[in-house]
Amino acid sequence: MGKKLYVSNLAYSVGKADLEQLFAPFGTLGSVQLITDRASGKSKGFGFIEMGSDSEAQAAIAGLNGKDVAGRGMVVSEARSQEARNGGSASG
Repeated sequence: MGKKLYVSNLAYSVGKADLEQLFAPFGTLGSVQLITDRASGKSKGFGFIEMGSDSEAQAAIAGLNGKDVAGRGMVVSEARSQEARNGGSASG
């Protein structure tokens, strides 16, 4: 399994194909997800990219974090697990 990246601060005009083009030079792409609004189908400005390996993911972060894409500074970081986002521990 590859390494999942979280991509945010995307212009609403950026599509899935744009993300594939941006990340492909850094290695093998697994899944590419652009999160969209269920009702309108429009981009919410963030998504997830799965890279083939940890080293490819690190290269993509180094090469693309802060890059100007359609007038906005794209943010690229390692995706955190859902448990980490929710606080990580259940206290009794």
